[in-house]
Amino acid sequence: MQVNYEMYRVFYVVANTGNITKAATELNISQPAISKTIKNLEEQLGGKLFVRTKRGVILTEEGREFYSYIKQAITYINNAERKFANLMNLEIGTIRIGVSTTLVREFLLPSLEKFHHRYPKIDIQIHTDITSELFSKLRGGLIDVVITNLPIELPADIEMLECDTVQNCFVVGKKYRHLAKEGLTLDDLKKYPLIFQDKQSVTRKFLDTYLADNNVTLKPSIEMASYTLVIDFTKIGLGIGFATKEYIKSELEAGDLYVLNVQPVIPKRGIGLAMSKHQLPSFSARALIDIITKER
Repeated sequence: MQVNYEMYRVFYVVANTGNITKAATELNISQPAISKTIKNLEEQLGGKLFVRTKRGVILTEEGREFYSYIKQAITYINNAERKFANLMNLEIGTIRIGVSTTLVREFLLPSLEKFHHRYPKIDIQIHTDITSELFSKLRGGLIDVVITNLPIELPADIEMLECDTVQNCFVVGKKYRHLAKEGLTLDDLKKYPLIFQDKQSVTRKFLDTYLADNNVTLKPSIEMASYTLVIDFTKIGLGIGFATKEYIKSELEAGDLYVLNVQPVIPKRGIGLAMSKHQLPSFSARALIDIITKER
């Protein structure tokens, strides 16, 4: 049948008002157009929907049964339109972000503060895991965006937007602060205990690539998953750590950490925002993306 939503809407309003004239006023179309629409609908359905009376129209028995279903359908459509408008206006919704604990605190938190201030009714879910697992969740539609350190091997179905750059460095606590006054090579670092993140982290992979590019192998004395613990262990003098300079400003200012002058210079690297190529980001996700990319 070639029945469209407009025909059902006309039927619904006529049934509610019980009057062609009132329905025409509510729908802002002519009475003849209303009558023609009802006639076409009855012809396509193969039966009468209304009986005309002196006071207007009443539903037939079949029309009442038909109306009960159309009423539900119209209600669902109206609710869907209202929900979509609320989502679009960020009055309701949930944003699901995949990100490491370190990037939440050091990179994402200021943007989340702005986002929550503007859109307090949007729920925020933070998913922390290794990047490969976060990408799997992104592809499966379980999260909206992934924020990760770069560089990283990118699956074909995920696109990456670089939104910031950071500088990594070797650092020491007070115990080894005398090293900060010296010029060091990568080979010099072999004389001291080293504290690195484990090999699953993007930061460690970046470090290993940098070392391999310079034909140097460094074996850490301590390896751990947490970037924060690398910093804590370095501060108390357990060895030389590998840090992100932008994330240790307070420790550097307080004299708890010292940057080593190591050659060759470590290249800068990026922070990226990953999205699925096969799923459009939600309105709330797009709002956060705009804050991160345009207001940092």
